[in-house]
Amino acid sequence: MTRRLVWWLLCLLPALATAQDEALRLGFKDELLSLNRTQVIAREPLPADLQTPLGSLWKLFVYGWLVDTGAREPAYECRGQSKEEVYCCTAGGRIERDQALVKSCGLYFEPARLGIAGAEWREYWQARQAPEWLLDLPSLQPQTRVSVGELLKALAVMPAQDQARRVLLDVVLNAADGNVVGELGGRLRVKTWSWLGDQDPSSRQGGFAGWTADGTPIWAGGRGTSQMVLRNYGQALATVLPSSWPAEVGKCVEVGLFARYPLKRVLSGDRVLAPGPLQGDYRVEFANGNQLDIHSDGELFLLNDKLVARLDREEYVARVLQREARPEPAEAAKALSVAIRTYLLQNATRNGACLSIDDSSSRQRVAPRPAATESRNIAAWTSDLVLAGSNITYHSDQPGPDKLSWQQAVEQANAGQRYDAILLHAYPRASLSRWDNPVASCEALPAAQDWLQKQRRGWRLRLESEVGYNEVSTFAVCRLAFGRPFVDRERQRIYVRGVLSLQDRLDLTHEYLHLAFEAHPNGQDETYIEGLARHLLLE
Repeated sequence: MTRRLVWWLLCLLPALATAQDEALRLGFKDELLSLNRTQVIAREPLPADLQTPLGSLWKLFVYGWLVDTGAREPAYECRGQSKEEVYCCTAGGRIERDQALVKSCGLYFEPARLGIAGAEWREYWQARQAPEWLLDLPSLQPQTRVSVGELLKALAVMPAQDQARRVLLDVVLNAADGNVVGELGGRLRVKTWSWLGDQDPSSRQGGFAGWTADGTPIWAGGRGTSQMVLRNYGQALATVLPSSWPAEVGKCVEVGLFARYPLKRVLSGDRVLAPGPLQGDYRVEFANGNQLDIHSDGELFLLNDKLVARLDREEYVARVLQREARPEPAEAAKALSVAIRTYLLQNATRNGACLSIDDSSSRQRVAPRPAATESRNIAAWTSDLVLAGSNITYHSDQPGPDKLSWQQAVEQANAGQRYDAILLHAYPRASLSRWDNPVASCEALPAAQDWLQKQRRGWRLRLESEVGYNEVSTFAVCRLAFGRPFVDRERQRIYVRGVLSLQDRLDLTHEYLHLAFEAHPNGQDETYIEGLARHLLLE
């Protein structure tokens, strides 16, 4: 009996290993790519007979219909009457359209709730030459199997995809505690899907579908839930996704060039230019006698004695990167590009449909010529990403509170740190977010942070005698929304309710000690940590 069991296990192990290592399938640009966790292992033309469960992707088409038809549907209100509300909101709360798409709230997009008639739906999608499974409203069910090729074609012409792409960046931002956006940047804009396994209904399959930032349709399917797919295959996806120029480049940015240096004249050859748009190569002469060669592809304008640039937002980011730093090392440049975009968001003023900001050393310096390909690639890689939760500044070589030092970022990148870790070091209270919905995951508690900083100086001598103590150089204290106080070790954040009561201060001290003893077994010993916290505060 024992031999038979051993023989059975030996036969089963290779099958388990194969299942565990099952490749992720990626439909992209008329190809089917197979990925392991680190790289592409095979590619072939996209098979015409490849099918996928629709899963949650039906919600994406309802979203497109709502946006394109100008619908003004009511928010969904959670009343605790359905277990499906776990994907929507807590009882007593409500959820709007964009967040319902990101959180995959099926109750929001139910056609019956929205009053969508089958005939109206069919007529709408027939006019857009949609496949048959999309025309039939009752067929929009998770179990419906559809052709991957037809799905990608439907996504290519889906209405309102520009808005969907902007909103769906939140899916990547929220996946795997922010680790996926660290690997992929702003290049992927997708709706996730999960369903029962094809061969084993007790297992799960999942993936995503949507677009890359440049608008190219993409689909992925593999073993496990959609969140497992994003978490496990982020590294491989990073090698596949292009850094193509995004389809949504942001509203215009009007830049007053050379704001602190009065112009004398602008020359084309020996000819002095009259006010108007510029096209070609020019020489600028300044009142102080300096000269500079510039180039315009129609985006520069001479307005009396001022030069103004009207740029797409992402071109602006690329030009500032090119003027203030350089596009390598790449991780440092990615970090700076996010800081540049955030600074623009926080400091630009409105001028009609454009943002307005000066080109100066007190703001951001902007290259007076189109950005090079390398700088544009960095801007594209981080497109739409900003920081929320801190006022952002940066400097060439001087770090400080909420200030990124380019020199230090270069050193961190050369030491192997990723751009999100570089940003976290410079802005510990800030969270990566998207341009048109900057939401911080850390609501700072400055009074608690100041109290802890002051106490640490008094505790230093006592703590340095403790085995395993390592004083934390940068950390943030954040407001706890609900539940028990905790520490986010990866981001070096302490979540507590405040600092007013003795219990608040005990909680804050306790969680700080978890952070400071992270690399030692004492850090996992609750009795030790609580005893030390009480000793520091009460004795």
